[in-house]
Amino acid sequence: MISVILTQNTTPIFKYIVWILGKIMEGIFNVLDLAGIPNIGLAIIFFTIFVNVCMLPLTYKQQKFSKLSMKMQPEIKAVQKKYEGKKDQDSMMKQNAEIQAVYAKYGTSPTGSCLYLLIQMPILFALYRVIYKFPAYVTKIGDTFRVLADKIISVDNAAFLKNSEVSSIASVVSAYGKTMTDDNLQNGIVDVLYMLTKTDLNTVAEHYGLSDLTFGGSLILSKFSAAGDLIQRGLIDTYRNFLGLNIGDNPWSIMKSAFAAGSYLLVIGAVLIPVLSGFTQWLSIKLAPQQDSNAGNSGDPQQDSMAQSMKTMNNLMPLMSVWFCFTLPAGMGIYWIANAVVRIVIQIIMNKKIDSIDFQELIAKNSGKSAKKMEKMREAQERMTAYANVKTKNIQSKASYSNPATDDASSSSVYFGASSGSGSSSGSTSGSTGSSGKKSMLDKANMVRDFNERNSK
Repeated sequence: MISVILTQNTTPIFKYIVWILGKIMEGIFNVLDLAGIPNIGLAIIFFTIFVNVCMLPLTYKQQKFSKLSMKMQPEIKAVQKKYEGKKDQDSMMKQNAEIQAVYAKYGTSPTGSCLYLLIQMPILFALYRVIYKFPAYVTKIGDTFRVLADKIISVDNAAFLKNSEVSSIASVVSAYGKTMTDDNLQNGIVDVLYMLTKTDLNTVAEHYGLSDLTFGGSLILSKFSAAGDLIQRGLIDTYRNFLGLNIGDNPWSIMKSAFAAGSYLLVIGAVLIPVLSGFTQWLSIKLAPQQDSNAGNSGDPQQDSMAQSMKTMNNLMPLMSVWFCFTLPAGMGIYWIANAVVRIVIQIIMNKKIDSIDFQELIAKNSGKSAKKMEKMREAQERMTAYANVKTKNIQSKASYSNPATDDASSSSVYFGASSGSGSSSGSTSGSTGSSGKKSMLDKANMVRDFNERNSK
């Protein structure tokens, strides 16, 4: 059995999603309570409808992406076939560019479906935790169970629960009683009491004398006559009774106890929960967008393997749902049925809407958007290239500037070298040397002036 506690979730980030959904669930239950029908089963159904409606935009986008993926798959396969066997870098880059062009043409991306799932999955897991841990998020139900927990603590500090010789109670304590510690004993007891079957809860009630306890002026546990006839229904049974079934019990236990008591209608009701869960899951999968019949024979081993895995999972999911609904509390089965029915209704509506879409018009529209996007990217690239060229020219210009001190030293060495050379030469050259010296001084002055002008800009 899966080990899940009923105290609130404390996982970072995830706990906030659970907390928000818990508040929504509590609000729905309180509205039903004001209407005089404080029932967990009805709260689960309305809660499931509410969450699915809120997630409708994401669901629609995901289904639309699936339809577009089916339509563009032949084009992607054609590109892959075109470059089949070509493993050089140039061919791989061209193949990726052409595949990206196909995605852009249809207005999607390779990670589109994953993105929608990544957003939905935390919500779905949080939804499961809230439904599975009602007392932690619905204050009135939690407070009702805490009255029983306080009584148990006052009697023997939950020693009977911790060391129960009743195998079914011991099993529940082992799986869900990990929070029964000294600093969290009350919540730990609530964890266990909420998961006990109706028969085991009555056993605990007899040991601790819980039958006469009340909450808000109403009996918490149902009262029966010596003959086993119901005298007064308690709050817990009111909360957990749905169409005659105790949603805290699993259908297998309900079937066994109902069959032994000759309550064959309850047996039928218990069997219907897993059967309806499996059927509605199967129908929901069949209505969802499916790959074509050639999926799994594309010639791409990786793609074929993924398609086959998905097909196997779709076939196994309904069977797994049947098994889980037999072994988990009936409330989970009600949630799966309600969720599948809501998704079926939404799927039928979305299929009609998606089928009415003019995909040629959509492709043309997306192609226009893609062209504009590519044009903006090209313009941005040109601006970056121009900016880079300007920077490069500036760097090259500065590198070509002469150091005045070096130029002066170089010029001086040339000048004075020429002068000394003239001194050792014949006097007939002295005139021309003097003229050359004056010209060199003028050149140096001009170089210094040019350098100052460039640096002053």
